[in-house]
Amino acid sequence: MRIVIAEDSAVIRAGLARLLSYHGHTVVAEAGRAEELWATVAEHLPDLAVVDIRMPPSYTDEGLRAAIAVRETHPGVGILVFSQYVETRYATELLTGDPGGVGYLLKDRVSAVEDFLDALDRVAAGGTALDPEVVAQLMRAGRRRDPLAVLTEREREVLALMAEGRSNAAVARLLRVGDRAVEKHVSNIFTKLTLPPARDDHRRVLAVLAYLQQR
Repeated sequence: MRIVIAEDSAVIRAGLARLLSYHGHTVVAEAGRAEELWATVAEHLPDLAVVDIRMPPSYTDEGLRAAIAVRETHPGVGILVFSQYVETRYATELLTGDPGGVGYLLKDRVSAVEDFLDALDRVAAGGTALDPEVVAQLMRAGRRRDPLAVLTEREREVLALMAEGRSNAAVARLLRVGDRAVEKHVSNIFTKLTLPPARDDHRRVLAVLAYLQQR
């Protein structure tokens, strides 16, 4: 397998290169900065890129953003994110659509070399390799980003009808419930979406916007 390594730590980069070479893989290039990754992949078209997240100059998410750029322009190149950190925003973007050929492992949680090598093989073959902790954090982040997750099923139904421009009376008629029940649901929606007291028309608009943003 032909592999590119993008890792700012020279020691870790050298260690990965030696490990991969020992197990029969070819490290075609190494990158110490995220902006070098795309050009390196374009030049060598490897089977796989092993990418750290926090790289120069800001050591925040440059590596992950570079991996997304590689994924967009060279979808046939597998991406294995190998980091100490979980960056949920761009990790979700990387996994959006077809997650095949993508992996995300945490350095501190890889307990056996064989597991790491197996993950490489799976990702290069178009499969996935995701650390359970990464999955858990992505799910928690997804719930935090969805303001409607706090609503009950009935409250979502009421909000969907509000988004259609229905009045409380029309909502009650369509759901075959009393007007008071609808008023209570609407009040709960405002409270759960943390919409402060204001004219009801204004809060209805804000609630509907929150609904539409999740569609």
